[in-house]
Amino acid sequence: MNIKTAEFKSSSPRADMCPDTTQPEYAFIGRSNVGKSSLINMLTGRSKLALTSSTPGKTMLINHFLINDTWYLVDLPGYGFAARGKREMDKLWNLISHYILQRRQLTCLCLLIDIRHEPQAKDLDFINFLGENAVPFIIVFTKADKLSKTKQDANVKAYLDTLAESWEELPPHFVTSAATRQGRDELLNYIDTINKNI
Repeated sequence: MNIKTAEFKSSSPRADMCPDTTQPEYAFIGRSNVGKSSLINMLTGRSKLALTSSTPGKTMLINHFLINDTWYLVDLPGYGFAARGKREMDKLWNLISHYILQRRQLTCLCLLIDIRHEPQAKDLDFINFLGENAVPFIIVFTKADKLSKTKQDANVKAYLDTLAESWEELPPHFVTSAATRQGRDELLNYIDTINKNI
């Protein structure tokens, strides 16, 4: 897939305030500081489409970007940032879960995982939440440039082995790097294939 246009459309503080659209939506989510904004910018070829920040957990809105006038890339807030207070964390979870469970346009959720780390309880809990609610999702490993190819493969295998302990069928997964553009074509082609079958 060639991305010819990528246009910011809206920021929504609540799921029920998201734009009324008919195009499929691919939402990106992950723990704070997983490299989500950098990955979005790499995928779209727009260096400042999604604002990156040195402060984890800055995104508090649901951001919609229209791609090629045919589908939406949706930037969801990061989860699991411990510096937030409980009230703010609850508000954030309500925002995220409302979108994921009630947004009919959501076609696939792209769950970002930092490839450098062992499976984290918060991520595994979130994956189980998606499974329990039959939310279609893929796993997108980020920051692959920080590891050798051998270590990448080992860490991905360890993660998938952990999931296999409780999942009969594993979700599709992709290994990416915003710095080297690794995985860009594979991920965009996956989205393109889904769009063509809708």
